[in-house]
Amino acid sequence: MREVYASLKLFIGGNIMKRITILTGAGMSAESGLSLFRGGNGLWNNYPVEQVATPEGFAANPSLVLEFYNKRRTELLQVEPNDGHRLVASLEEKYAVTVVTQNVDNLHERAGSTNVIHLHGELMKVCSSRNPNDPRCVRTLSSPDLEIKMGDLAADGSQLRPFIVWFGEAVPLMEDAIAAMQGIDAFVIIGTSLNVYPAAGLLHYAPAGVPIYLIDPNDVNATLPSNAIHIRKGASEGMNILINEYLDK
Repeated sequence: MREVYASLKLFIGGNIMKRITILTGAGMSAESGLSLFRGGNGLWNNYPVEQVATPEGFAANPSLVLEFYNKRRTELLQVEPNDGHRLVASLEEKYAVTVVTQNVDNLHERAGSTNVIHLHGELMKVCSSRNPNDPRCVRTLSSPDLEIKMGDLAADGSQLRPFIVWFGEAVPLMEDAIAAMQGIDAFVIIGTSLNVYPAAGLLHYAPAGVPIYLIDPNDVNATLPSNAIHIRKGASEGMNILINEYLDK
C-alpha cells in the first residue's frame, strides 16, 4: 500500500512532484508540551527504562507498564499539534512527503500528514503480548476508553500490551523507512539527536548529493555529510526557515 500511495502522490496535474522524506524525533513534539523521555526532566528519570520499556519489565510488572502508558495516552489527548507539525503536513500540497517518526504520538496525523511511518510503535494502539506484530490483534483506542488493565485480552487470548517497540525488540517498519529514502529529492531531520538506532542510520541511505536539512537547536553528535545544513531552531521556527529560505530555492 505504501508503494501505491507513493506512486499516486508523485503526479498532480501531470507534473512530477519532488519527493521529501522527513525523520522526526522527540524535539518535534516537545513544543506541544509532551514529556520527553530523555533530558533533565525526562520520563526516564522517574521511570527507569528497564521497568517500562523492555519486554523483561513487562514480564516482571505488567501492571506498572500498563499504567505508565495509560498515563501517556491521557497526556497525549491534552495537547495539540504545534506549528511544526502543521508545516510538515502543509508540504504535501507541493511535494510527495513521507514522515518517518521515532515518536509514538499521533500529532503528525492530527496535523494532517497522510503518510507516516511509526518506527517505534503507536501510543494509541494496543496489541498482543504473545505476538505484538500480529495485525489481527492490533486495536486502536479512542477516548474515553484509554485504559488497558490486567485481564484485558487481545484476539489471540493473550494480555493486551502497548503497541510500542521496546528496547531489545526488532523494529518491524525499518525496511519501509529505508524504502522511503530511495529516489528522494531532499531529506529533512527534525528534533532528533541521531543517537538512537536503527532510526539514525537512515542518514546513510540518503542518495549521494541530496540536500539534507537538520532542524534542531542543539548540537548533534553525529557525522553529517558536508552538504548538510543545520538550522539551529526548534521545530516550528526551523520549519518556517526551511520552507521560506531553502526549499525550491
